[in-house]
Amino acid sequence: MTEDIAYTSAAELAALIAQRVVSPVEIVDIVLDRIEKTQPTLNAFITVCAEEARAAAKEAEAAVMRGDALGPLHGVPFAVKDLVNTAGLRTTFGSWALADNVPRADSPSVARIKAAGAILVGKTTTPEFGHKCFTEAPLFGRTANPWDLARTCGGSSGGAAAAVAAGLGPIGIGTDGGGSSRIPAACCGVVGFKQTLGLVPHDLTPDGFGNQSHITPMTRTVLDAALMLQAMAGPHRCDPHSLGLAVPDFVAAARPDGDLKRVRIAWRPLLGNTILSREVRDACEQALAVFAELGAIVEPVDDNFTGTEP
Repeated sequence: MTEDIAYTSAAELAALIAQRVVSPVEIVDIVLDRIEKTQPTLNAFITVCAEEARAAAKEAEAAVMRGDALGPLHGVPFAVKDLVNTAGLRTTFGSWALADNVPRADSPSVARIKAAGAILVGKTTTPEFGHKCFTEAPLFGRTANPWDLARTCGGSSGGAAAAVAAGLGPIGIGTDGGGSSRIPAACCGVVGFKQTLGLVPHDLTPDGFGNQSHITPMTRTVLDAALMLQAMAGPHRCDPHSLGLAVPDFVAAARPDGDLKRVRIAWRPLLGNTILSREVRDACEQALAVFAELGAIVEPVDDNFTGTEP
């Protein structure tokens, strides 16, 4: 049962909680126990807020028993990359310079996930200020890949990806500038996604990154990524790039039905001197076949191009 719960999707957990099949308290206890057991080797968390998470889980359970209206992520554990502010819980940016930094307020993305009913269990690791594509920093050390502890989990949202892949909560908030969610998602075998600029408000974008850095979902399923986007998206005055538009129905779009008609997909297996394993190429081609069956237009792109050297 413990293993099953640990790897159950957020959508399924929320449904089981609403049906009173499983308790938020039980789920949070399972996740916290797994975090404690894996932390010495996996090292996916900088800070764990066990006491606060258990208190929130008890309140979530009480809401279910009272018959209150429940949010789409009610009782679901989640973690936040330590580049994103969390009220009353330190946000270090992976740096000794901010090791004791405790924000007064949640970033909008965190506040909105909480408003959807999710329960914060802790802050996941990041290289200092998110500046590397692997996850290690003097403040906390190295985060490993849950599939092979000798290998990298990627970065800079490596802690979020490792946690989700290891069953330390089904969803996590990451960030992505030049691949910081997508690289660790690829390394850890989870869903990484960088959405349109301004869809999810970002209140901590430094001038150096401007419109490049996005707050992003990290999940094990596409539907869970859609649930996170649905909760986090929407305009906010903190972000000058914020889109003042109605939020689309991402959850409906992520359901496993419908088609991909009129969608064009470029397929380029190699980029210059890139070495691609046969196994990876086969997996990509299998996915492309499914896309084509669903109506997408798959167009191979010629790999012949001139070099960047003068």
